[in-house]
Amino acid sequence: MKVFSKSFKFSTQGEINFVDLTRTIQDIVTKSGVKNGLAHVFAPHATGILVLTEYEPSLMADLKEALEKLIPRQASYRHPSNAHSHLRSVFLCPDRTLPVVDGRAVMGTWQSLVFVETDVYPRQRTIVVQIIGE
Repeated sequence: MKVFSKSFKFSTQGEINFVDLTRTIQDIVTKSGVKNGLAHVFAPHATGILVLTEYEPSLMADLKEALEKLIPRQASYRHPSNAHSHLRSVFLCPDRTLPVVDGRAVMGTWQSLVFVETDVYPRQRTIVVQIIGE
């Protein structure tokens, strides 16, 4: 069994910014040489999440609105300045595991792997990808 690890960095533009990682993840899977196995993608951040969804502007706007309704920025919190950012990350995963079949990460026809920045400021983010298989 082969294990291949790779990390990469990118910048976000601040609160509820979406970054499509699909192509980068597919490129890493290809470079790994793993034909069949699993690709685990992890965002090691307290205020960043990964979602599998259609990367389409109106859907991203709906997602932003839903996050604001579920955990509003202007609510009363004990944690200073960005409690809502942390709470949003608690309820949505910082990682995703994708099957690798025939050297490609498998996603549905309309699925993309999208990083969602929940923090209030632009950030430099890191994604760790580990691919395990044969």
